[in-house]
Amino acid sequence: MKITVIGAGNVGATTACKLAEKDLAKELVILDIVEGTPQGKALDLWESAPIEGFDTRCVGTNSYKETAGSDIVVVTAGLPRKPGMSRDDLLDANAKIVKNVAENIRQQSPEAIVIVVSNPLDVMTYATLKVTGFPPERVFGMAGILDTARFRSFIALELGVSVRDISAMVLGGHGDSMVPLQRYTTVAGVPLGEIMDQGTIDRLIQRTRDGGAEIVKYLKTGSAFYAPAAAVVEMVESVVKDKNRVLPCACYLSGQYGLDDVYIGVPARLGSRGVVEIVELGLTAQEKAALQESAQYVKTNIAKLSL
Repeated sequence: MKITVIGAGNVGATTACKLAEKDLAKELVILDIVEGTPQGKALDLWESAPIEGFDTRCVGTNSYKETAGSDIVVVTAGLPRKPGMSRDDLLDANAKIVKNVAENIRQQSPEAIVIVVSNPLDVMTYATLKVTGFPPERVFGMAGILDTARFRSFIALELGVSVRDISAMVLGGHGDSMVPLQRYTTVAGVPLGEIMDQGTIDRLIQRTRDGGAEIVKYLKTGSAFYAPAAAVVEMVESVVKDKNRVLPCACYLSGQYGLDDVYIGVPARLGSRGVVEIVELGLTAQEKAALQESAQYVKTNIAKLSL
């Protein structure tokens, strides 16, 4: 298994580190346009191998030729948010970057599975699909796992319980229009509404929607990277090990949930072929309306793309 991470910034470097430490690839390539950065980080990571006990060979490069024949490509390239910016503010600049990345992936690794992390995530995943021409099951985005993890972490803080006992599901676009599903959220199997008042739940849902912006506000010069990287690695592991885990991902919909020609966060079964199945949950009329609204928001931004 050969895995390439495109972008050696905080998200890319942290993703590469976690992938290596889990020994998920025989070869791990880190690519960035800045000379020396991917080479230095890859060498530093490889020098940690004797301590951590992994054998994944780490290579840093500025050339896509080094990525040739990758089985999985993780796209983190793009500009990060700054305080006061929404993910959508990055659309024009990151679309140009992602288009170039996708063209090179198509040329060098035509059989690869591509996982997109660049923002605005749903739109950039759509752009990657169109530019590569790959089948939709091989192009999907990291979103729902991160949003769900944030929701779970905030619930754990509020209740003073372990995050491991909390199950949740967040659908929709990766942004202000995301749709946390309260009905599918439980604490050790107990529905959230039975142990937490609605006002508190609504507050935590809003904090989840603002989760990325909250971190950007603190960091000032960058955005989240530990949790996004962890989310990507969970997806990669399910693919590499053919685990068939059901995880919320940004997937291309062609009729599912009554939506078409759009990427949006839904639960999907991930295996060695990529998206094996999109799982359709039973939604209330209110939940369906929220998901439709979120999808329309994503479609509005997709229409702004110039590919």
